[in-house]
Amino acid sequence: MARHRNVRALDVDEEYDDFHSCYGHSVEDDFCISPRTEAQFLYNRNSRTQMNAYFETPESVPEEETSGEESLNTSVNSISTSELSSLDRAKLQSCVIALQDVVGDTIPEEKLQKAAIDHDFNLEEALDAILQDKAPKPQHSEQTKQVQKEVIGDSASAANKKIDEKNDSIKVNETYKDQIVSLSTSENLSANEKTEELKSSTVKTTRNEKSGKELYSSERANEKPLINLVVIGHVDAGKSTLMGHLLYDIGNVSQRNMHKFERDSKKLGKGSFMYAWVLDETPEERNRGITMDVAFNNFVTTHRTVTLLDAPGHKDFIPNMITGAAQADVAVLVVDSTRGEFETGFEAGGQTREHTMLIRSLGVTELAVAVNKMDNVGWDEGRFKDIKTKMSSFLKQVGFKENDVKFVPCSGLTGENLVKGPAEPTLKSWYSGPTLVEVIDNFQPPERPIDKPFRLCVSDVFKGISGGFCAAGKIEAGFIKSGDKVLVMPAGEQAVAKGISVDERPLSYGFAGDHVMLQLSGVDVNNISSGSMLCSLDKPVKVTSRFEARLVIFNLSVPITKGFPVILHYQSLSEQACVKKLVSQLSRSTGEVIKKKPRCLNKNSSAVVEIEVNRPICIELYNEFKDLGRFMLRSGGSTIAAGLVTNIK
Repeated sequence: MARHRNVRALDVDEEYDDFHSCYGHSVEDDFCISPRTEAQFLYNRNSRTQMNAYFETPESVPEEETSGEESLNTSVNSISTSELSSLDRAKLQSCVIALQDVVGDTIPEEKLQKAAIDHDFNLEEALDAILQDKAPKPQHSEQTKQVQKEVIGDSASAANKKIDEKNDSIKVNETYKDQIVSLSTSENLSANEKTEELKSSTVKTTRNEKSGKELYSSERANEKPLINLVVIGHVDAGKSTLMGHLLYDIGNVSQRNMHKFERDSKKLGKGSFMYAWVLDETPEERNRGITMDVAFNNFVTTHRTVTLLDAPGHKDFIPNMITGAAQADVAVLVVDSTRGEFETGFEAGGQTREHTMLIRSLGVTELAVAVNKMDNVGWDEGRFKDIKTKMSSFLKQVGFKENDVKFVPCSGLTGENLVKGPAEPTLKSWYSGPTLVEVIDNFQPPERPIDKPFRLCVSDVFKGISGGFCAAGKIEAGFIKSGDKVLVMPAGEQAVAKGISVDERPLSYGFAGDHVMLQLSGVDVNNISSGSMLCSLDKPVKVTSRFEARLVIFNLSVPITKGFPVILHYQSLSEQACVKKLVSQLSRSTGEVIKKKPRCLNKNSSAVVEIEVNRPICIELYNEFKDLGRFMLRSGGSTIAAGLVTNIK
């Protein structure tokens, strides 16, 4: 019995599923394999009938004749679908969509695909070739000729008016009007002028005839300028308490919530942390008493709308701090004025120096230094001046200008000099400068690259409330409107932005500088993650695993040599990489080449190197996108270099 199945517990219905489906009809009805008569079954060898006469042969169906144009279209389709990469297919699709916006449906899509492929997805050249090959032919040729003669004789506005008057008799597409004008006046234009005219008309068509700055002016005319503020400093300097108390004094935190934070913090024996709990929301952060991830909040001052990023100060969470600093325009550096604590964070290898160098390397130029916990030193003016002298000298070496740095004495626990002016008599006797909020209110917002191609660095992906999933991040360049198609890189998939929201407030447009949440559809959630980038279809972001960069090297314990392993921090992405090649060593002051192909790089030097990443990443050149051309290198738990992308392999 061991060789046979145990059939005692066999489920017959499951084992012989569909077995009874043949009951009630003959098998012959389905298969027709049995002969119906004796004559069909027997074969007479004496007859001259061939054996194949007993088998019915289906009538041959004549093949349809295909023209040369259709065969060409078929070959184009096969080329576009089989031989192109995923990135090229995305370029092809975006180019064809832009061409269809200009020429309409009169020209087959296959011809548009062929023109796009022949001209390497160059929209202007492909459009020029299509228009020269086949100009639009309106239905009423005589009336159209009359209109064209009038266009040659009159201005473009008069031609448009004439066409509008004859609109009932001449059914010409709006796109054809522009083409008729351009064709009729092309005799008087040079080739360069024609290209510029086609380019501008295409941009107007794809962007609703408005540039990014014009849309920004119309959409945000009544809103205050936006600045992204990051709060940095050594661990236990009081960053979260300082900003939590500031938010409470401004009115962003209700009295009820503040009472709840005070009660819960006292239960844990941490009553002084009640203001920090405004930003530290996770249970682990509250139990440990430190910030572990970047906390987001928003508040409004007299002249500014501020997006607050509270970065962690512990050395174990420096990668999270880099993520927050990469999204910031300005910064508040919090230092502890308590005797011994400032020296620990600033002079003994603490995070004050490292954080300051990081934000300067990531493009922050304006800084407010909040000298916190001044109540612990009795509001001593001498202590404040001593800290200011040491910090000013260091900040000047890092690259901050004297006029771009402001020092503010304050106390996060008591709320002194945060929103309201000094009330403490000792402080009031020697300080008459601005409060911390006034310094933040005077920060200058940077110029946003709104007219550049759309770029959004994804920092988080989560499930949306109304179904689907959302991607959160900062728009680094360009703008996006609800319903726009975007490209998810490096996956190379196309998605649709069904909704845009900022701070749970729905918007119709998102512009460079905004921290937005996009509700996406048409893309697999597994193909988008933190570190991915959303970009425009016509000008996608560059994807590579090897690039050339200019480095500024900080303090090193081991010199950098060829093959040196590092951790690359770029926006919200952290990837393993290595220094593949040492191209040249540069003078740190002049930038001139000192030595080509150096054997190693020591601390406080500058060099051009090639960096290779373990997998392809999205990256941009510094001279094209400044904020997207910066990165940091870390090794052994410390930051060793800052870099600018100069060439992509």
